[in-house]
Formats: sequence, C-alpha cells, structure tokens
Amino acid sequence: MIIKRILLACTLFVSATTAAATTYTKTVTTAPIIKGTNYLSPYCGCCKEWVTHMKDNGFELENVYQENLTPTKIKLGVLPEYASCHTAQIEGYTFEGHVPAADIKRFLASKPTRMKGLAVGGMPMGSPGMEYGDKKDSYNVVAFDDKGRTMVWAKHN
Repeated sequence: MIIKRILLACTLFVSATTAAATTYTKTVTTAPIIKGTNYLSPYCGCCKEWVTHMKDNGFELENVYQENLTPTKIKLGVLPEYASCHTAQIEGYTFEGHVPAADIKRFLASKPTRMKGLAVGGMPMGSPGMEYGDKKDSYNVVAFDDKGRTMVWAKHN
C-alpha cells in the first residue's frame, strides 16, 4: 500500500511538473527584418541616429553615402518642400527624412498603390534621430504621390 502511494505521488509530481513546464514554455517568434537602402550625407550625425532607430525597430538599411543627395531625391520624387537630410527606399517606396519606424511599418502593411512614400520635411526636434532632451516640435508625416499630391499620414506632438 505504501509503495502504491509513493508511485501515485511520483506520477502526480511528474505530471504536474510537465504541465507547469508546458504552461510556461514560450514560443519565441521574431518578425522578419525589413530591408532597404538609405541615402545620406557622410557628415550627418542625425541620419545615423535615425538608422539606429530603424534598426531598433526591425529594419536593416544599407547606407549609401553621397555628397549631393539632390539627384537621388529628384529621381525618387521627393518635392523640395518635403526634403530632409536622408532618403530611404524600402520595398519600392520612398521615405524622406525623420519618419518614425512605426509609421513606415503601418504604410508598408497597407501597401498603398497611389502613394510613393512618406516624408517628414526639415528636421523637427524630437523626431527619430533628432531627439534633444525633452524638446519636441509638432510635425506631420505626409504621404505623397507621383504628382506631388500629399495627405497627412500621421501627426506627432
């Protein structure tokens, strides 16, 4: 009788341990890395900070350093009023300036057929790569098409 109780206790212990291990086992899934090309000046520190922001959010960008980015911006359809210090190409779309990675992911997930990309004109304080203490400017991320038409994609305060 004692042996039966010991065997029963051992069986229950093993079952409970197995169940607990199964319950607490996590399946680790990683999102696929999103690859692209970023055109930037070799002298701009904030561009490199933006690339770090992108890397931290699942992007892998090949950096192409150029002394004069204007021809690249013209080729990719970036209007002068939306120009910034770097221009990225990801999955066939153009991303100009300090666009937050979350906005780019949402744009890529929706795959808009009319729009060519997103832009943040200038270099607003507090945008990714332009962090400076607690200083933040309000800015819009605009979506643009090949005819220069734009719409506000996101607002940041």
